[in-house]
Amino acid sequence: MMKMIRSFVRYIGVCLAMVLAINVYAEQATEQISQQDYLQAAKSASSEMVLLDVRSAQEYAQGHIAGAINISHNEIEAKLNELAPFKDKTIVVYCRSGRRAAFAEAILAKNGFNKLRHLTGDMNGWLAADLPVNTVK
Repeated sequence: MMKMIRSFVRYIGVCLAMVLAINVYAEQATEQISQQDYLQAAKSASSEMVLLDVRSAQEYAQGHIAGAINISHNEIEAKLNELAPFKDKTIVVYCRSGRRAAFAEAILAKNGFNKLRHLTGDMNGWLAADLPVNTVK
């Protein structure tokens, strides 16, 4: 009986740890901006948004959203000075599927970039919605 109680207590502890981890992740997750909301805001002459593509240079060249700045996720920390002029603007971050964008967003947030948004669906979602892309020749 005592063995069953210990197992149950251990199980409850693991469940609580998982709930805590999910809550911490949810609090740190960057607010999303939909593709349509981004497009609408980008059309505005008073838009203070900067679009940041954190994929590789090769991926960017093959197709990117018009107006996007390309700094690979693994170069963000080294190139913070290039992003410094945009510190007070809303920076919309995207990659292919979201993992690299989340990594870049964490670095930016840690360095005082407070107006971050994550493009819903990233590039995969953009392409699935058949929205326009630019290529580098």
